[in-house]
Amino acid sequence: MENLQARLIQYLEKIVIERNPYYASAGHLFAREYIRSHFAKFGEVITHEFEVNGNKHQNLILQIAPKDGKQRSPLIIGAHYDTVAACVGADDNGSGVAVLLELAESLSKNPIKYPVQLIAFDMEEYGLSGSRAYAAKLKSDKQKLRLMISLEMLGYCDRQPNSQHYPAGLDKFYPNTGDFIGLIGSIPTIPDLIHFQHHMKPVVPCEWLPAGWRGLAIPDTRRSDHAPFWDAGYKALMITDTADMRNPYYHKSSDRLETLDLEFLTNVCQGLITGIVNLC
Repeated sequence: MENLQARLIQYLEKIVIERNPYYASAGHLFAREYIRSHFAKFGEVITHEFEVNGNKHQNLILQIAPKDGKQRSPLIIGAHYDTVAACVGADDNGSGVAVLLELAESLSKNPIKYPVQLIAFDMEEYGLSGSRAYAAKLKSDKQKLRLMISLEMLGYCDRQPNSQHYPAGLDKFYPNTGDFIGLIGSIPTIPDLIHFQHHMKPVVPCEWLPAGWRGLAIPDTRRSDHAPFWDAGYKALMITDTADMRNPYYHKSSDRLETLDLEFLTNVCQGLITGIVNLC
């Protein structure tokens, strides 16, 4: 675990910089190319290009073959690397990208039964544009998926009572202490939500929520790159520390590396890897 935490810190120290595509384009380019160079250690990096307002942007994809070589519907795991303006985005979403980079190494060394696509999405902060473009491409290609997992803010933890907030009504069913990782899925993903909770709970407190009607009943459940996959008819879930329902630094210049709970992030990563490896 110590080595895992050290690697996560190493990734975070590289990518926790201002990386807004418009207002910090140099940092945005650096982060993108750092991700590309890390992915390239483990295989060919595919660039999925898309346009927003006439500007070209890139999702970066690392494909990992299944351990037995059999053709199955792939598992997609994604995290966005862009930030809002004037923000280094340690939690949002440096934490998700750091875990994505660790998964590249872990799953390349220990492949699972499913083909895996690890995707660094761009332009999440601008209408989920990168994931929306990629989900549309998959649907157009009639590509089936085993599951899509969005890694969205994984590193903030507050162990004080009443530190966790919710959309109206959910506070009656979930704890008021922000020391857990949340799993948000569509109704068809309930077996997967239960699976990941089972494998993550031994190392980190874990709560899950099934969101009906593609999350439209609880709009806050749609605030990441899984939502376009829901809309395209795919099974998808989000793993999250619940953003501004817990983290007071959300979308602020104060979302910095020193605000993260690195032990919590490490445990989330370890639990996630165990869940992925044991996915049926």
